[in-house]
Amino acid sequence: MRLIPRLVATAVTGVLAVGLLASPAQATPPNIPSKATATTELAALTVAAEANADTYDRDLFPHWITISGTCNTRETVLKRDGTSVVVSSACAATSGSWYSPYDGETWTAASDLDIDHIVPLAEAWRSGASAWTTSKRQDFANDLTRPQLIAVTDNVNQSKSDQDPTTWKPPLTSYYCTYAKMWVAVKYYWGLTLQSAEKTALTSMLSTCSS
Repeated sequence: MRLIPRLVATAVTGVLAVGLLASPAQATPPNIPSKATATTELAALTVAAEANADTYDRDLFPHWITISGTCNTRETVLKRDGTSVVVSSACAATSGSWYSPYDGETWTAASDLDIDHIVPLAEAWRSGASAWTTSKRQDFANDLTRPQLIAVTDNVNQSKSDQDPTTWKPPLTSYYCTYAKMWVAVKYYWGLTLQSAEKTALTSMLSTCSS
């Protein structure tokens, strides 16, 4: 009579184990603020119309730069955001697994991933970076200290392009909170402005946060 409960318990344990193994590791950029902090920072941002869009050039934001040894910024983020990542002597990722929190997809080839600038370079240019030095723009484009860079599915990143949250949000609504907190943190630290509609969109996204 004890055999059936034991079999059931074993089966349940097995299901739980499989579930744990199947749960993907999520990319987590550093220094993502709490909802309260992001809300305070959002309120402090200057609302202004965008400017200088016609003078933007991606080359004005030098990237990717060498971070350590043979590893550049892209390769550093791939190692940070992946699971069991193996790299060559040139720091190119040869194997590993990457979960893209924008769309919930998991990839095993680094070529399927882009490194997204949470606040796109063109968006930064229109929001104040046009007045920066090239050195400051390089620091922004390679910022590993703030939650500005993340490995995501390449075509999802390409669909985002240089849009702000007014016109583009991650496909997974469950990621709205984190995305908004990262966006606000980056704009706040770098002293960038935002548009009124952008602020409204971010406020709505932050309302989905529990903390």
